[in-house]
Amino acid sequence: MQATVREVAGWCGAEEITNVSDQDSLILSGVSTDTRKIRPGQLFVPLSGDRFDGHDYIHTAREAGASAALWGRRKPMPDADIGIPLIIVDNTLEALQAITVGYLSQLQAKVVAITGSNGKTTTKDLISSVLETRYRVHKTEGNYNNHIGLPLTILSAAQETEVLVLEMGMSGAGEISLLSRIGQPDIAVITNVGESHLLQLGSRRNIARAKLEITDGLKPGGTLVYYGDEPLLSEELAARNLGKKVKIVTFGENPENDWIARYIRVTAEGTQFTALGDTDTNVELPVPGRHNAVNALAAIAVGRLLGLSFDEIGIGLKSAKLTGMRIERSSAKNGAVILNDAYNASPTSVKAAIDLVAELSGFRRKWVVLGDMLELGPDEIALHGAIGSYLSESKTDNVIAFGPLSEQTYIEAKPRFPGDKAMHFRDKGALMDYLLEHLDSEDLVLVKASRGMRLEEIVTALQKGARR
Repeated sequence: MQATVREVAGWCGAEEITNVSDQDSLILSGVSTDTRKIRPGQLFVPLSGDRFDGHDYIHTAREAGASAALWGRRKPMPDADIGIPLIIVDNTLEALQAITVGYLSQLQAKVVAITGSNGKTTTKDLISSVLETRYRVHKTEGNYNNHIGLPLTILSAAQETEVLVLEMGMSGAGEISLLSRIGQPDIAVITNVGESHLLQLGSRRNIARAKLEITDGLKPGGTLVYYGDEPLLSEELAARNLGKKVKIVTFGENPENDWIARYIRVTAEGTQFTALGDTDTNVELPVPGRHNAVNALAAIAVGRLLGLSFDEIGIGLKSAKLTGMRIERSSAKNGAVILNDAYNASPTSVKAAIDLVAELSGFRRKWVVLGDMLELGPDEIALHGAIGSYLSESKTDNVIAFGPLSEQTYIEAKPRFPGDKAMHFRDKGALMDYLLEHLDSEDLVLVKASRGMRLEEIVTALQKGARR
């Protein structure tokens, strides 16, 4: 963001500015909410939480180079002249969001927004890689996909950005609606509806409704691209009655979709398939998984909507670099192949990962290491048990479950895995020791769990050949 103090004050509706003689001469270059990351010339936005108050760090922000700051009207003014303008607002978070809308109105960029229970980060990376073959793209990094992270993502985009690719996350109803109204997408993408956030929303239908909130800020004449194999999305979309102002594009494996994945071939190195849409094209991805072929269809659909050729789309998909711990392939110290999918987990994504292991061949043995899936609500025990029932020796040779909830996965899987082919651990160190002793150089091991289980520590131990 490059804006004058007057422009910023106008965007957020501020009526008072202190310590500035000329609101048009001082240019603010970017925004920060963290005094540890402030760069000279930025606007400091002090946010408040249950255990912190950014207003307490105004002197630190000034010393780090902040050129101005927002200031909550109800907060006591600093006890001394701090030497930088304070833009007085009712609520600093709401002001940050309003500034974002104002800055976005100045950009000429198209906006592509992505949400979904599973695969939204991978799909964001695939879409960005495709669009980068022609456009200057700015995308969400890390977990900056909420009511604070999304504004900071937009405000960090350069003026010459041509496409913004924004990931939108949520934990409850209404959150995607807010993000969509801030981001105002030209194209909105929904990857799927899974079981993540059942604890907060209670049912998959409610999750579908929450994901469809992404249409709340969709520009008139915009396009919704969604996973057409999920009937809940189609049913709830019809209930929203968007009318003709929104164009609809669907993708999936069912033949009724606008974009269809066929002849999917999966190896540990990647995925090949044929995409059927406005024409047929062969696609190669550097990431394995049938579900990733479906994610790639969303990227193809977005690329075509923004005028890319199939050659450009193919180059973008083949060269895509994905965010870590999403089917991330590496090697153990002894040469075994590791698939690290430990960033997040839900029943849908765990089953997709198991299906991936089932499709892979050429290994002496295949292992799946499954940790607890979190935030599943009152049915969490049954959902973990269902994963155990889904496992069989036709899909993997060995199962290791980790965590208190995953004990139910072990209990349900055990009857189909004789001897020590199915095991359960509550101690991560003991699990590491067991794998380090038993994993063969010609084996494959998949590691999958919710982020809170920190199973990447197992991956690191295998890569180093030791726990520490």
